[in-house]
Amino acid sequence: MMTGSTFTRHWEIAWRGGQTRSTSRLVAEETAIALTYNGSTHAVMMGTPADLEDFGIGFSLTEAIVERRSEIRSIDLIPSELGIEVRMWLDGDRAGTLAARRRAISGPVGCGLCGIESLEQARRTPTRVEARGIAFHARDLLDAMQALSPLQTLNQHTRSVHAAAFWSPRTGIGPVREDVGRHNALDKLAGAIMRDGSPACDGAVLLTSRVSVEMVQKATMMGVPVVVAVSAPTALAIQTAKEAGITLVAIARDDGYGVFTHPRRVLLPDEAAPRAGC
Repeated sequence: MMTGSTFTRHWEIAWRGGQTRSTSRLVAEETAIALTYNGSTHAVMMGTPADLEDFGIGFSLTEAIVERRSEIRSIDLIPSELGIEVRMWLDGDRAGTLAARRRAISGPVGCGLCGIESLEQARRTPTRVEARGIAFHARDLLDAMQALSPLQTLNQHTRSVHAAAFWSPRTGIGPVREDVGRHNALDKLAGAIMRDGSPACDGAVLLTSRVSVEMVQKATMMGVPVVVAVSAPTALAIQTAKEAGITLVAIARDDGYGVFTHPRRVLLPDEAAPRAGC
C-alpha cells in the first residue's frame, strides 16, 4: 500500500558531455516511518512510503518481535505532516515479551543496528537455516539477478533505490520490494512473503546491495537458504552466513559470481567446478 508519491520531479542544472543545461529529473521520496507496537514507538526509520504494511510485518519478523503473521492483531498506516506511523497491535504474549526489552531506536538509511543496547545484540547468534536437498543451478541464479533490473519500477524512474526480491525455480521472481534503504527493502520483502503465506525455504533472496551482517541476520529470520547479491559481502556477513547455514553468493554480475559459504546448494557448470586440490 502507498501512502503518498514514491517519487517527485525536481529541477536541476545538469552538466553532461561538456555542456550545461537546465532540466529536471525524478527523485525518490524519503520520509520518516515510525514503527509502533501497542501504542509505543519502537523504531523510527527513513524510507520510501510504499508497501508499508509489508514493512511493518517484515520488520517485526526479522527483528524477532513476532514469529507468525497472526501475532500481529492489527496494522494501520497513519500519515501526518512529519511522516507515517505504522501502528501495530500485538497479541498478549508478544506484547509482554516486547515490553520487557523495549527500546527506542533511530535508524538512518545506511545503518541497520542503530540504538541497540549491547554488543550481544549486535552479534546475536543467528537462527540456523535448515534446507536439506535444496540446490540451484548457478546459471539460473545469475539469470534471475539479470532479470531483476526491469522489475525495479521505482529504480527505473529514479536510479536511487535498492531492491530485494524472492526467486524460486518453481515460480520465478516475485515479489519485488524497493526502498531507499537496503534493510527496509529486505524487511518489506519479508513482510510480503509472510503475508502471502508462501514458504521461503525453497528459493533465494536477490539483493541489489552489498551484504552486511544485518542483511544476513534478517535472511536467517526469513528462513531463506540462499542469498544472492550484486555487491560484495563483509567478513562478518560471511562468518554469520556460515554459522547460519546460508549459502552466500555475491558479486553476482554479468561476468560471474562468487560463492562464499555452503557451496553445496550451488550447482556449478562443469567448466567452473573446482578441481582436486583447489
